Amino acid sequence: MSSFTLQSHISDIVTSIPQTADLFRSLRIDFCCGGKVPLKEAAIQLQLDPADVLEKVHSIEIKFANYQESRPASLKESELIEYIQQKHHVFLREELPALMPYVTKLARVHGENHPELIRVQELFTDLKKELLDHTKDEDEHVFPLILKFVDQPDYEVAAELAPHVSELEHEHAQAGSLLQELREVTSDFTLPDDACGTYQLVYKRLAMLEKDTFEHIHLENNVLFERIRAAM
Repeated sequence: MSSFTLQSHISDIVTSIPQTADLFRSLRIDFCCGGKVPLKEAAIQLQLDPADVLEKVHSIEIKFANYQESRPASLKESELIEYIQQKHHVFLREELPALMPYVTKLARVHGENHPELIRVQELFTDLKKELLDHTKDEDEHVFPLILKFVDQPDYEVAAELAPHVSELEHEHAQAGSLLQELREVTSDFTLPDDACGTYQLVYKRLAMLEKDTFEHIHLENNVLFERIRAAM
């Protein structure tokens, strides 16, 4: 018997079964910034059949019923922060600077015939700065403050921490908007007939970046920050 219904929130489903993130991503259902809505509402907004979406969730739930791998949502706060830093922050620090030259080359070589690539370069440049500044702030200031609050959950620390958490959520929404526009201007990362190797590489890695960033934002917004707010 499934624990999920049409009224289950998207964010709660992904927290319980991370593999459902791939389903929601493929359906273009936002599970990070806009995840706190019932499955039925999220499906109707995108003109999808809610019952069909729920059935797909149930299939994944059955498939991973005996899934034994450690789930990030089950980690305590200090372990979850370390997981986010080691998996997602390290990835961004390595991938964003490494991908920039390819994005630049693609816009320069193919931008005349595919003007959307100029916008891709602009969006990626903004996203790179946004995410690198964001993760640096988390590592140097906010995460240490969260650990201090977990260790010393008093009003003074909570009052200091609360505006930082709100600002991070705002930045997550900005990053989500940039990723959404990237997907729109590339027609869901669809390659044109004349796509060269660099074209293929960039689109594949942009899709991977989107996947990692959405999982990253989900863990912070819907797991870590929710726990901290509940303790305030």
